[in-house]
Amino acid sequence: MTVPETKAARQQVIVELLSRHSVRSQSDLVRLLEDRGVAATPSTLSRDLVELEAVRVRHGDGGLVYAVPGEGGDRTPRAGTETVTGQARLARIARELLVSAEWSANLVVLRTPPGAAQYFASAVDHAADPTLLGTIAGDDTVVVICRDPDGGQDVAERFTRLAATPPKEIS
Repeated sequence: MTVPETKAARQQVIVELLSRHSVRSQSDLVRLLEDRGVAATPSTLSRDLVELEAVRVRHGDGGLVYAVPGEGGDRTPRAGTETVTGQARLARIARELLVSAEWSANLVVLRTPPGAAQYFASAVDHAADPTLLGTIAGDDTVVVICRDPDGGQDVAERFTRLAATPPKEIS
């Protein structure tokens, strides 16, 4: 992955890292950024954390980790959420919003009610599925781009199954 050397790109990577990893210190965050090809000095990183409103919160093991406020109306800081949480959220949203799923080669077209596509695409992106490259959303359509050149059918079927799965069966 190539990340532009811009403040916005660096801060987006920081948000992604803090939401997917339990980051206990700024030096841990510097190492994670370096692994993603992003260089940041300690002072730049400190400013970024302030601008992102990152705070240290108590993690499940009792230690402190960095967290950033959640999206939308829920601004509660969330730290190092596991993919399971992202998958459970995606399943709930898919049950509520997925109208249809069609595929061609490595592309999947997901239809939603009007106005819901960007919200749905954000849930797909935050589920952090390594088989997906990313999403593009309009008003009622999400295009999902698969890493596998022939992965569209499998991904479309997974979304259809996810939308049909009763809430208690998602783990």
